[in-house]
Amino acid sequence: MERPAWAPQGIDISVPSVSRMYDFYLGGSHNFEVDREAARKAMEFMPGLPKVMQANRAFMRRAVHYATTSGVNQFLDIGSGIPTFGNVHEVAQADDPEARIAYVDHDPVAVAHSQAVLEGNERAVVVAADLRSPMEILENPEINALLDLDKPVALLLVAVLHFIEDADDPYGAVAELSEALAPGSLLVLTHASYEGIPLSQEEAGGTVGVYRNIRNPLVMRTRAEGSRFFEGYEMVEPGLVSMPDWRPESPGVRAQEDPFAFSGFAGVGRKA
Repeated sequence: MERPAWAPQGIDISVPSVSRMYDFYLGGSHNFEVDREAARKAMEFMPGLPKVMQANRAFMRRAVHYATTSGVNQFLDIGSGIPTFGNVHEVAQADDPEARIAYVDHDPVAVAHSQAVLEGNERAVVVAADLRSPMEILENPEINALLDLDKPVALLLVAVLHFIEDADDPYGAVAELSEALAPGSLLVLTHASYEGIPLSQEEAGGTVGVYRNIRNPLVMRTRAEGSRFFEGYEMVEPGLVSMPDWRPESPGVRAQEDPFAFSGFAGVGRKA
């Protein structure tokens, strides 16, 4: 397999990556045939996956806008993925040119492309780190040079927690990160779930099986399990809901959405 010029040396381009599959769902070009093959296999069971990802990105942009208009202009985006249109820094800095954004991902392709996109942007950085090691993130010198953790920060965990198995203690990781944040900080979260998917659990389970087979298990948690991540936070209205239902830009949007867009849940909490 020929290695594209944009692919960092040292990565195995014969193994699918969830961030590159996500890029494919969104119509991006920074993915390999192995990623596309896995994504197409997942879509055989759940053809609306691109609609789910589009709804996820749209929620993220609305949540970032909510943060900036609420006076929070620092962002820590963990599991940020490969840059696509409407990234956090684009939305936040359009609202507030002083906004600061730290991106974190463990995928070398995502980190490399983020570095290219952010070149010349003095108020945004990207670091290679893993959500499962919170202190590695909190003690990172680049992040600490950019963000003031004594002031409110919006912690973004968008479409990442469902790739953390219970054995790796996702609740503990979120709690450790949250403890380091100042009062008034926000937790912005989306999570995959069988709830809301317009398919039977057995049908949707085929997609879960695809991710398991590529050694990136997709953990489908219930809304009640998702609410546990918000311990210590006051939920922002309308609470933990499907992605299109979180503060839609216009009241008639819901009726126009694809049924798959309502898969899973999203929410924003404010630290007391």
